[in-house]
Amino acid sequence: MREKLLSIGDDFWIENDQGQRVFKVNGKAVRIRDTFVLEDTSGNELASIQERKLSIRDKVDVKRGGDTAATVHKALIGIRDRFAIDVKDGEDLKAHGNIVDHEYQIERDGRTVATISKKWFRVRESYGVEISAGEDVPLILALTVAIDSLT
Repeated sequence: MREKLLSIGDDFWIENDQGQRVFKVNGKAVRIRDTFVLEDTSGNELASIQERKLSIRDKVDVKRGGDTAATVHKALIGIRDRFAIDVKDGEDLKAHGNIVDHEYQIERDGRTVATISKKWFRVRESYGVEISAGEDVPLILALTVAIDSLT
C-alpha cells in the first residue's frame, strides 16, 4: 500500500508479494466526507470506507453491499496509538502499535490477524500488510485504509 496518498481523489493499487496489482483503492473526490472504495482488478466494489463526522470521536465505517460491516474508532484510553474495530457479524478487533509510522498489528482476542509494516520495503512511501491465512483479505485491507484515514 502507499502511505500518505489517502487523500480525497487519490487512487492507488495494492500489489501482492509478486508485485501484481490485486486491489485498487479509489478515492472519491466529489464527496463531502472522506470516502474510499476498495475494488478488485475488474473495478467491482468490495468495500466502501467512509468517514463519519459529527460524532464524539471520529469514526470510519467499512460498508459492504450498503450495510456496515465494521466501524473503526480511536480508543480514548492509553498512550500508544490504539483503535477499536467493531465488526458487525464477527468478533471485534483491535489495532495497536505505531500507527503513524505504519508499524502495528490488528488482533482478535490477542491473536494477530494482520501485521502492518514499512520495514519490508525500500520504497519510502510504501508499507506492507501481512494477513494471516483464513482471514477476510478485503475486509482487513479496508480496515487498514480506514485506520490510515483516521491518522
